[in-house]
Amino acid sequence: MVNSVHTKRYRTLLQALIEARKAKKLSQADLAEMLGRVQTFVSKYERGERRLDVIEFIEVAEVLDMDIVRIIRKLKATNEE
Repeated sequence: MVNSVHTKRYRTLLQALIEARKAKKLSQADLAEMLGRVQTFVSKYERGERRLDVIEFIEVAEVLDMDIVRIIRKLKATNEE
């Protein structure tokens, strides 16, 4: 099994989170504050230096008003290469 931060699915997840943050016109620092975290938390997961666990993913997605089920369906439909 390949480390999940290096998969196409994980890159797709990160891109969706980054796009949602930017669509809300939030900086990494803004999002981190809303999450009660430091800015480097957001920076590291967006760059793929740190993997989000499922609970962290849900927290980020909720703050960004993302449809978690829709994201999971998109990831399931993403073919690995």
